[in-house]
Amino acid sequence: MEGEGATAGAVPSPERFIERGPWKRLMLFSGRSNQPLAEDIAGHLGVELGEVKLKTFANGETYCRYSESIRGADVFIIQSGNPPVNDHLVELLIMIQAAKLASAKRITAVVPWFPYSRQDKKSRPREPITAKLVADALEAAGVDRVLTMDLHAGQIQGFFSVPVDHMTALPLFATYYRDKGLHGEKVVAVSPDPGRAKMARRFGQMLESDLAIMNKVRPEHDTAEVTEVIGNVHGKIAILSDDMIVTGGTLVAGATALRQAGAIEVYACATHGLFPGNAFEKISASELTRVTVTDTVPIDPVNRPENIDVLPVSRLLAETIMNVFGDESVSAIFAGENQLF
Repeated sequence: MEGEGATAGAVPSPERFIERGPWKRLMLFSGRSNQPLAEDIAGHLGVELGEVKLKTFANGETYCRYSESIRGADVFIIQSGNPPVNDHLVELLIMIQAAKLASAKRITAVVPWFPYSRQDKKSRPREPITAKLVADALEAAGVDRVLTMDLHAGQIQGFFSVPVDHMTALPLFATYYRDKGLHGEKVVAVSPDPGRAKMARRFGQMLESDLAIMNKVRPEHDTAEVTEVIGNVHGKIAILSDDMIVTGGTLVAGATALRQAGAIEVYACATHGLFPGNAFEKISASELTRVTVTDTVPIDPVNRPENIDVLPVSRLLAETIMNVFGDESVSAIFAGENQLF
């Protein structure tokens, strides 16, 4: 009897894989781009991260070897595109090919932030379309499916001939602001440029607020100037929404323009927060009340200013991975609103 009671009260430890039926196994592996996010995803799935040996040789080349059999497994490889972008991208390609050669049944690349997503078209003569090049490289390496979040442009999905499951953090941001009481007529959702207007309109509907659009120009790369604000923001709380923050130039310029147009406060949110160089200092000294990002890429916890919040997306990614593994709908998680382009 004592033995039965001890067994009944014991907490089951995570297994090495999740098994569905006699021939279906989910195995989760992580590259070196965002290990904490991968560990959180594994925790939500109730599975341990698979063992994979990754090292960098003295000449800069990457070595990869799976430390356990993955033959016949449904392999998910988590790797974001944060800096050093090229190192993490090549590491992902090598992990995919190693899994392919190890006879994995299906290989899914979980890429929360898709690298080179801003280079989705030719803006000037003699430029590459690098996002298409990355898509071709992933397929050449042997990927069977790609999971990503808040792409910079919808056409990137069309660069692939394999399925691409697109997730969005917009509902997370809407819940975050509604919990703070920032919704209704006192709030206006702001698009940083006309190209993001559709997304901002949907965000405004989630917050039951109006829409405004900023018109900006880029004199050079990673530099933005706002020329006008289209829409009524006077006496309202403006919430800027974007897919990524790099240098923070767009947000800082947008916050200044919105304040000059009469907004009483300016908040901002973006799915991917990179913050290179002096981006933290620029945001701290700007007109922005608070900036909210997710942990699709790691955020420096030491130098991060107090006015930057980070929302976890591990549960959302875990649910999506589980639905893909179970051959169930991904769009059902987002009530069909996971494109937003």
